[in-house]
Amino acid sequence: MTPHAATYDATTPAKAVERLSARLSAGDLEGALACYEPRACFRPSPEGPPVHGIEAIRQALRGFLALSPTLMGRVERVLEADGVALLVNRWRLRGTGGDGRPVELGGLSADVLRRRADGTWAILVDDPWGGG
Repeated sequence: MTPHAATYDATTPAKAVERLSARLSAGDLEGALACYEPRACFRPSPEGPPVHGIEAIRQALRGFLALSPTLMGRVERVLEADGVALLVNRWRLRGTGGDGRPVELGGLSADVLRRRADGTWAILVDDPWGGG
């Protein structure tokens, strides 16, 4: 068990996505990864293919963390049935590029989450570009 697993308290789908944003804003890669299911899928860019599994997601999130991001989001919709949820989140990222210039990204995500045996929720499919 990782240190983050012991304190993971995402008791709703919205809390799982909010926790991911908070961990990324704090520069906490391991805390962010604790928000995902082990075999989750993540789409790191609107043009590129998705990546699968925690190690691939770790590599993709390193790119986001290199921006020293501040992530803000607003959950717009959650549809839940039988331990699975679809969550739509309007998000904005502000950071700094490798050249020192400001970077702003944003979108409408489509995320699928699953309730774990302990009652917490984790991200199974994360498509930050899914709403557009």
